[in-house]
Amino acid sequence: MKKIAYIEIDTHAEIAQAFMDIMEDSHDFKVDYYFSKKIKDQVRSNDKSVILSDSSMILDQLKDQNYDLIIIGTVHRFFNVFLAITKKYNTAIVTHNLNFAKASKWDLMKSVFKEDIVYRLKLWLKEGLFHSSGVYQTAAALLVLDEALVSGRYQFLPLFYTKQDEKVPNKILTIVIPGGVSQKRRDYNYIFKTIRALKETQDCEFVFLGKAKDHELRQLKHLSEKLPENIHITYFSERVSAEDFEKWMQKADVLWCPIQQKTAFFNVKETYGLTKMTGNLGDAIIYGKWAVFPANYPSKLNFIIPEKEEVFEQFKKLKNTDFDFHKDYSKNKVLQTLEKALNSIIK
Repeated sequence: MKKIAYIEIDTHAEIAQAFMDIMEDSHDFKVDYYFSKKIKDQVRSNDKSVILSDSSMILDQLKDQNYDLIIIGTVHRFFNVFLAITKKYNTAIVTHNLNFAKASKWDLMKSVFKEDIVYRLKLWLKEGLFHSSGVYQTAAALLVLDEALVSGRYQFLPLFYTKQDEKVPNKILTIVIPGGVSQKRRDYNYIFKTIRALKETQDCEFVFLGKAKDHELRQLKHLSEKLPENIHITYFSERVSAEDFEKWMQKADVLWCPIQQKTAFFNVKETYGLTKMTGNLGDAIIYGKWAVFPANYPSKLNFIIPEKEEVFEQFKKLKNTDFDFHKDYSKNKVLQTLEKALNSIIK
């Protein structure tokens, strides 16, 4: 049995959870998970396989373990530590921002003084920010979670499988907008405008499944007071619990994903679908839901639907249209593809 270490001491608990969920059925790999306390507190796990870690101890923890492969779930900080790991071990990195992964020292230097100055100075002076591209270059493999991003050195790491077996019947059309309610990465102004323009229609519910604050929260409160009685809005002013997220995602008839295609990470420009994956893709697969994306979003996946002008009519049609997610995204099928990908890196 081959041994893997999966390290997540920074950000993406949901990706770590996805890896744990799929690998629990593997008979070919044994995985140890090195999580920071912040990450450990966010995942459901068998404590025997989870080792509490941080940037100060991870190098010592790996020293005598003889892993066949080390996977780093996020390299957005602790660059000096991760560079040491990639130089010493057979390491693969899950890459979330392809342009950031190759950003020059000059690009990073300019970004330090644009926002979050104290935090970014810390990354520069204490965590080896300018080694960031070196970490990615030194790694044995770079992994992406969206097959559309595969090119050059980037290999596909399939993690998402469909967990929901049966569609939950709803009395009213339920449209879920998953993700933090912020204008920064999704066009919520467009969503508000579209809902506000709805006239006489069937009963429906719009669920903003992410924490709303500031301007967006005020808009949601105002919008909920002005709508007809047959149009309902659910929103959250606090962080959405895992239980609430699961409940509403299972209940959804369709996901509405108003992705703003142009975004940035560390002031380095990124493009959803081309250099960056949206988490809504994994949401759609995991819960087996149609997802309506902006018409300009590049995707060849059959369950990602380009938005039409009459989007509400589109929602009604999708509610009554079936799609067999288990054909391509059953747990067994995804696991087989994942194990093949891991074996190709271990060689």
